[in-house]
Amino acid sequence: MNRLCIILFLLCLIGANRAHGKTTHRRVEFVPEWAKHAIWYQILPERFRNGDASNDPKMKDILGADPQETPRAFETHPWTSDWYKLQPYEKENGEKEMWKHLLRRRYGGDLQGIIDKLDYLHKLGINAIYLNPVFFSPSLHKYDGNGYHHIDPNFGPDPEGDRTLMQTETPCCPETWVWTKADLLALELIQKAHAFGIRVIFDGVFNHLGQNSFAFQDVLKFQQKSRYSNWFNVKSWKNEAIGTNFEYEGWFGVKSLPEFREDENGIVAGPRAYIFAATKRWMNPMNKGIQFGIDGWRLDVAFCVTHPFWKAWRRWVKSINPEAYLTAELVLKPEEALPYLSGEEFDAEMNYNFAFTAAEFLFESPEYSIKPTEFDQKLKHLRDLFPEGVAYVNMNLFGSHDSNRIGSHIVNRGIGRYRDWGKYYGTSKPLDNPNYLVRKPNPDEIALQKLFIILQMTYVGAPMIYYGDEVGMWGGNDPDCRKPMLWDDLTYEAEATNPDQSLRAPDSLACNHDLLAFYRKLIHIRHETPELRTGTYKTLSADDTDNIFAFERSDDKNQTIVILNNASSQQIISIPEQTGTFRNLIDKGVIKAKNELKVTLSPKTGAVLRRINP
Repeated sequence: MNRLCIILFLLCLIGANRAHGKTTHRRVEFVPEWAKHAIWYQILPERFRNGDASNDPKMKDILGADPQETPRAFETHPWTSDWYKLQPYEKENGEKEMWKHLLRRRYGGDLQGIIDKLDYLHKLGINAIYLNPVFFSPSLHKYDGNGYHHIDPNFGPDPEGDRTLMQTETPCCPETWVWTKADLLALELIQKAHAFGIRVIFDGVFNHLGQNSFAFQDVLKFQQKSRYSNWFNVKSWKNEAIGTNFEYEGWFGVKSLPEFREDENGIVAGPRAYIFAATKRWMNPMNKGIQFGIDGWRLDVAFCVTHPFWKAWRRWVKSINPEAYLTAELVLKPEEALPYLSGEEFDAEMNYNFAFTAAEFLFESPEYSIKPTEFDQKLKHLRDLFPEGVAYVNMNLFGSHDSNRIGSHIVNRGIGRYRDWGKYYGTSKPLDNPNYLVRKPNPDEIALQKLFIILQMTYVGAPMIYYGDEVGMWGGNDPDCRKPMLWDDLTYEAEATNPDQSLRAPDSLACNHDLLAFYRKLIHIRHETPELRTGTYKTLSADDTDNIFAFERSDDKNQTIVILNNASSQQIISIPEQTGTFRNLIDKGVIKAKNELKVTLSPKTGAVLRRINP
């Protein structure tokens, strides 16, 4: 075969693969192989579990966090209380703005609480944890970090001792850094998670620091004479002689989050060196080996940092651990995300575009919904756009700490289009939208959540669960998506209070064991079915008339067919050109097919059919 024939043959082969919805090789994969097998679980540490009441924050520990006013009274908030119900100490503060009360609350979640519940996560089937920021910070969410090289003292066993020990350092000099008890507990968490086969990644907030940070406080005190004077975007210095005030840029104008300065190389040299040193500290702690460190990073507001920094940082990370996983918060149109995911910066992103597309097919009102054929086209675009491997490691989520929970999204479907992120972000906040329903999802709405779970656990990409979704937690966008976790060993007060303090019919709070069992079942199916993790993809049916979507995941040895009945009626669904015996991995039923696979599905349900013989 001459060279021209070979080229034509390869072009035909590529075209055939694309026609069948299969991913084609465009370059050598750059993503870590293990990430294709991950089932992610996102944890907001302050709201997951209070494992050590002795380290609960005091009033002095929250000063500097928004809201800026110092409260008259402060207490650890009761974990099991009605979410909107103001406690006596909150009423003493006298503020009318509900957001201030909710943002000021601390429930006492900590690292010990996560360690205590690793067995729960293991039984659920989780093998990878994404932790929202754990670094020293006065806020509940920790996105306003005092720095990156210490775990928050209130997440560890000795807050006061840790704060005293940290005073012995020169923060910009890594050789002076100490290991606090909270730091050591974080290493213990990593090791115990690894013992369960669970990987751990930290949240890197490298666009900005908090106003309490060592660097910014030094700048406030010494102004342009500070050793950190070139770290931030300072617009003017305080100078009484000429009447100027100290002015600087905060992230999106938020003054509590001073942004790092950037030049043609990205983040400037001072903070860059600090970030690089902190990165290594957590990936190879005490130089004991990468097996003792975290397994990667999730990068906050990655689109706010320029590409040169991320390119250099990736090289640094991969030099420490070539198998480290890097995933970015982008929330961009797919084409705009492509430069970040082309092999020089990140391995993956938090796949909000998957969430937007799934919502449009499964949940949205007619005004915003799409038909199966359009759903198929949008999914194909997301699969084919990025280099080989990226689609398999993208975090396929629905909600997070920055969006309404899936249950409440379903309850409120029709209030807006999830894909219109900027607008929907505010529309889905009960404190901003009095028409947002804060009630508990009903059984029909939970059924829709289950339909999404089937898609999430069988489709191309790594599923990510936001803590508590698996037990039926609900809530609008931030701060309502950040309620304390529901646990079986705690008794919860019913939710009967509205954001405006009026009363409504109470909703009981308890773990939804049926939903939890469904999550466990689908997670188990994914773990036990390799083609769902790494197999090829092929669309088998996108039926706009009957609202049916079906696809195949296969490898050299196995074939699994997934069928979603998105209609409001029971249907007999036929998949042609299928012969053999199939087992429904959800209900264990067996179906024999000869030239055609037929299955009866109730409305808004699905099937996962694995071939068990030719």
